Amino acid sequence: DRIKTIRGELPLEVQDLEDEIAGLETRIQKYKAEVDDLRAQTVKKKHDIEQAKALIDKYTEQQNNVRNNREFDFLSKEIEFQNLEIELAEKRIRDEGSLERVDIEIRSMQEHILEEYDLTYANALQYKDENFDNKKANGEISSVKREINRLGEVNQCAITDLEELEERYNTLAAERDDIKAAYDDLKTIISDLTSEMVVKFNDAFEKINANFQTTFKKLFDGGTGKLVLESLEPDLTNEKEIDPLEAGIEIFAQPPGKKLQHISLLSGGEKALTAIAILFAILQLKPMPFCILDEIEAALDDANANLFAELLKMFSDKTQFIVITHRKPTMRHADTIFGVAMEEKGVTKIVSIEFDEAVKHASDAGSAS
Repeated sequence: DRIKTIRGELPLEVQDLEDEIAGLETRIQKYKAEVDDLRAQTVKKKHDIEQAKALIDKYTEQQNNVRNNREFDFLSKEIEFQNLEIELAEKRIRDEGSLERVDIEIRSMQEHILEEYDLTYANALQYKDENFDNKKANGEISSVKREINRLGEVNQCAITDLEELEERYNTLAAERDDIKAAYDDLKTIISDLTSEMVVKFNDAFEKINANFQTTFKKLFDGGTGKLVLESLEPDLTNEKEIDPLEAGIEIFAQPPGKKLQHISLLSGGEKALTAIAILFAILQLKPMPFCILDEIEAALDDANANLFAELLKMFSDKTQFIVITHRKPTMRHADTIFGVAMEEKGVTKIVSIEFDEAVKHASDAGSAS
């Protein structure tokens, strides 16, 4: 704002300079006429001076001879007059030199105005102000120049750079606002989904836990089993602080006649039966189209393997089970068996048996016999 004010006052300084230049030009014209006249008179006076000097020499000689003569007084006065004229001529010569210096100063001032303000004399006239205070303006100009010097070098492209940076900033700010809005929306969605997932997980976990207890009792012919959420962080011992989506699930089982303990402390067969109970607890909540089991009952004795096969049969109306097994109780409850035989060495053959057809064929064969 200060620089703008000074810039507004600069035309006043220029006007004052132009006024001074105009006055100097008038004086220059006047002095030039006087100089021309002085030059003509100087030539004449030089001639007169030479004559006067000759006369002075002559009168001096006469003065030495005729000191008390009235003519001596006259000659003295004439000599004094001649000396005065000589002084005037010399003064005019000095004034002519001054005029030349003024011309040089005027040209220097014009060059300064052109360099400093990029204005010619004709262009500066439009800023002329009769009330311009040159002394005050010079002080303010000096102050502004000191401030400009303290600012250092001026980047001429600063305005263009600022406009580009402002445009870039506005673009990035808009993108940031969009991203922030999207981030807030995602946080809201994630929060809603998390809440919904917690509700659904807790509901499913409770149902699976109830199904597990029922299935466990059926497989073990008594006892109890339960699933417990435990935090993966040892410091969180309060169940209310456990996040179900980030918690671990521990399995506890109590076969008939034993105490409640962690599954890792059970025997191999008990572990297998507990795992089977959990599997069917999940299937009871949400049946799957098909399920592949690989020797899941290998560690069971025949009685428990038979229980497992009966459960398969019970759930087979909603889920198709593909069981890889070598246990006869499981095979007896299967609808179809696929076996691999090697009738010739190095050549395998897949054999399938439909139990219903096999039983019918066996009945027919017995009747015929």
